[in-house]
Amino acid sequence: MAFSMFRALPGRSLAALAFACLALPFAGMAAAAPVQQKPAATLPADAASPLRMRLLSQEQLANSLAYVFGPDITVSTHFAPFRRTDGLLANGASAAGVTIGQMQEFQRTASGVAAAVVSPANRGFLVPCTPRRDDAADPRCAKRFLVPVARLLHRRAPTPEQEAAMVATAGEAADRLGDFHAGLGVALEGLLLSPAMLFIMERSEPDPRRPGLRRLDSYSLASRLSFFLWNAAPDDALLKAAERGELHEPDGLSRTLDRMLASPRVETGVRAFFDDLMRFDDLAVVAKDPNIYPAFSGETVEDAREQTLRTVVDHLLVRQRDYRDLFTTRDTFLSPSLAVLYGVPAPPGWTPYTSPADSQRVGLLTQVSFLAAHAHPGRSSVTLRGKALREKLLCQQVPRPPPNVDFSIVENPDSTLRTARERLAAHRSNPICAGCHKITDPIGLALEHFDGAGQYRETEAGATIDTTGALDGKPFEDVPGLASVLRDNPLLPTCLVKRVYSYSTGGPAAPADKPVLAWLAERFAEDGYRLPDLLRTIATSQPFMVVNDTAFAAAAPAAAPAVATSAVAGAAAGARR
Repeated sequence: MAFSMFRALPGRSLAALAFACLALPFAGMAAAAPVQQKPAATLPADAASPLRMRLLSQEQLANSLAYVFGPDITVSTHFAPFRRTDGLLANGASAAGVTIGQMQEFQRTASGVAAAVVSPANRGFLVPCTPRRDDAADPRCAKRFLVPVARLLHRRAPTPEQEAAMVATAGEAADRLGDFHAGLGVALEGLLLSPAMLFIMERSEPDPRRPGLRRLDSYSLASRLSFFLWNAAPDDALLKAAERGELHEPDGLSRTLDRMLASPRVETGVRAFFDDLMRFDDLAVVAKDPNIYPAFSGETVEDAREQTLRTVVDHLLVRQRDYRDLFTTRDTFLSPSLAVLYGVPAPPGWTPYTSPADSQRVGLLTQVSFLAAHAHPGRSSVTLRGKALREKLLCQQVPRPPPNVDFSIVENPDSTLRTARERLAAHRSNPICAGCHKITDPIGLALEHFDGAGQYRETEAGATIDTTGALDGKPFEDVPGLASVLRDNPLLPTCLVKRVYSYSTGGPAAPADKPVLAWLAERFAEDGYRLPDLLRTIATSQPFMVVNDTAFAAAAPAAAPAVATSAVAGAAAGARR
C-alpha cells in the first residue's frame, strides 16, 4: 500500500519542546473553564464537508461481501493498514493509494471470492437462474445475476452500457473456457476489481435547496450513511430509497435513519468506530513477560478488546446512556480469562459483571484493554497511560520526547526509588522532561493501583501507592475520583464529537470545521450525550450532505483510470490462466 506523504513536523529545539508541553495543560484548563453567557453555536450557511474518494478497508470489504453473498464467502487476504490521521485509521483511507503489490492482493481476493460464488457448492442459491447450457454463454441468465450484483457491489445502478459490457465479458469468457459459470466468475472478478468497488468515489450535484452549493448525489449519500452507521456498503433497501430520491427529503431521510439505527448492523458500525478510536489495532502487538504476569495470555488480549466493545455497545446502544458515564460505570462483562485478572470467580463464557461500590474498578480506564495496552512487558507505565488518556479521549497531542533523554531512573528495577511516583519525580528534575510529564503523569499515577497486566495491587515494592493528582486543575484522590473528573471534563464529549464527525465524512476535520463541531457539541449536550442522537444529528446535518468538491474535482480523474485499467487487465489475465 502506498500512502501520500505527510509533511514532517519542523525540527524543534529542546526548549521549544518543553514550552509546548508546559502550554498544553493550561490550554486544557482554559478550555475547561466555564464561559459566562456564551452565545449559542450556529451552523454556517455554507457549512460543507469535502467530497472524497477513499479506499475501502478490509473490514468494510468483508462486511459488504457478507451482505451480498452471505457470511460463508470470506476475505482471506490481509490488506495493509491505513495511516492513522488525526486520531483515526479511518481518516487515512482518503489519503491511501494502491501499489502493484496491493493490486495483486485485491486480485487474489477477487479471484477467490468469484470462484467461491460460482462454485458447484454455492451457485445453486447465489446464481438465480440455470443456463440453457453449462458449456456456453447465456446472456439472459448472466444478466439476471450480474446486474443486481453490480448494483450492490458498486453501490449504484449500472448504466445500460455497463450492463451490456459485463454481460459481454461473461459471454466471451464462457465461450472461450467452455463453461458458463466460469465465464460468470470472470465477469464477477472484474466487478470486484473495479474502482467502483474498491474505492468509495463520491459524486456531487447542484443543491436545489441551497442555491450556489452542491450536495452528494443520492447514491453517494446512501454510501456515506451506510459506511458511517454500518461500516459496510448500502443494502438493497437503502439503494431503493436513494433511487426514489427519498434521502434528500427530510421525512424520507428520517424513515431511513429510523430503520438503519434500529438494525443490528449498527452495532457493527459502532464497534468499528470505537475499535478505531481506542486504537485496538495496537493490541495485536501487546505481549507480557510470562514470568511476571503468568495469567496474561493471547486469549486475554482478545477478551480485553471484546470486553470494552461489549461494554460500549451495551451502554451506548442497548441502554442508550450518557456517553460520559462510560468512564464511571461499574457495569461491564467478564470472560474466564479476564476474571482471573480481576480476581473474581471465573464465569462460563461471557457474563455481566458489576464491580463492588468500594472497588477501584470503574469505567473504561480500569479495563485491561486500556491498562495492559499502555504498559511495558514487565511493568506499568504512568506516562503511557496519561498520554493515551489525553490523546484518545481529550483530542490533545502530547509531544514525543526529545532524543537522547536518559530514562534510566524510570526503567531501573533495582532503583532505591520504589514507586513510580518517586522515580518519575527524580526523572522530572530534568527541565526538558518536566513539561511533558506534568501533563501525563498526574493522571497516569492515578492508575498505578493496576500493574502492567491490569491486575489490582495495593503496594509497589512494599511501598504504599499514592494515587492523588489533578486533571486540568481538578484534583482527585483515587481512580474513581479521576473517573469523575474525566467524566465532567468538557473536552471529553467535544473530542468524541470531533472524532465521530470526521469518521462520518471520511477524513480528518479541518480548522474551518470548528463552527460545525461547536454546533454538533451543543446538540450532543442537549440530547443528554446519547450516541444514537449524535449519529442522527450528524447524518441529518447540512455538512454531512453538502460538499465542497473543488479539490476532489482536480485530483480524482487522474487517479481512477489507471486503477481501472490495471483491474480490467488483471481480470482478463486471470481468465486466460
